[in-house]
Amino acid sequence: MAERLILLDADGIKKKVLHAGKGELSLFGDGTKATFHYKTQKCDDDRTVIDDSRTRGKPMELIIGKKFKLPVWETIISTMKEGEMAEFLCDVKHVLLYPMVSKSLRNIAIGKDPLEGQRHCCGIAQMHDHHHFLGYPDLDELQHNPQPLIFTIEMIQVQEPGTYRQDPWAMTDEQKLEAVPFIHEEGNQLYKQGKIAEASTKYYDAIACLKNLQLKERPGSEEWIELDLMITPLLLNYCQCKLLLEEYYEVVEHCTAILNKYEDNVKAYFRRGKAHAAIWNKEDAEKDFAMALKLDPSLTSLVNRELKMLEARMQEKDKEDKIRFKGLFQ
Repeated sequence: MAERLILLDADGIKKKVLHAGKGELSLFGDGTKATFHYKTQKCDDDRTVIDDSRTRGKPMELIIGKKFKLPVWETIISTMKEGEMAEFLCDVKHVLLYPMVSKSLRNIAIGKDPLEGQRHCCGIAQMHDHHHFLGYPDLDELQHNPQPLIFTIEMIQVQEPGTYRQDPWAMTDEQKLEAVPFIHEEGNQLYKQGKIAEASTKYYDAIACLKNLQLKERPGSEEWIELDLMITPLLLNYCQCKLLLEEYYEVVEHCTAILNKYEDNVKAYFRRGKAHAAIWNKEDAEKDFAMALKLDPSLTSLVNRELKMLEARMQEKDKEDKIRFKGLFQ
């Protein structure tokens, strides 16, 4: 442990232990998974906070040896025990890529591409690509004016290789393919338990595995089509979750993508119809329900029920609009 601290200090990293950890210090060999909360602050008088994982409700997960874009994080966490909390003051040279890493982590936190920022490759080329604007004013300022940063790390858990199931982004191609049925079933069980948001995350993880594999195949090839046929039912399950979570525009987008490739997909028409109905797109909803019924006449009772609900919803909206507009012109 002392040797690691000496190396830190010599490389421009100052560590201050805020709370001692427990047990033995891990060797942190390749494949070790560290789960931790982090807070990133500037070295100004106010110690301005740039990021705080606790405000996002989910800790960071990092696997040693996967070439994370910010190597200094692998360096500093390798000096920590489970339960330990420490501050690390890092010289500028260690944090030049932090604005890009922060952007990726922020995007993931708000539901954008879950693989962006977690494809653990060198970020130098990407830094040049995004040299001017990152889309976040504080990160743009930090990128143009690099400065030392303080990382406050709380180590939650350290898991040795083989003691955990890897996240999709960390798996090999073979592992991704093998994991999909298990992730799919986990999503199904969560859905049955009424844990809709958690189920949607599982379906998305499974989709991400397959999409990653599909990117390596020629579009339209036999392998590409086979993977796409595996993605479609998962995407429909994901859309069902999004319907219940009232994220209707996302349902319309994904179902439309499915129907652009598979014009006879009944579930895609039915779920898109429900999404259109929820956002008062009456004509589009009626067209989708009509197509679903044409493809599967056994849906008659379900479609009729949805159409009655749509009609009632439209009448209620008309009443609200009349009251609203009446107030405007009085």
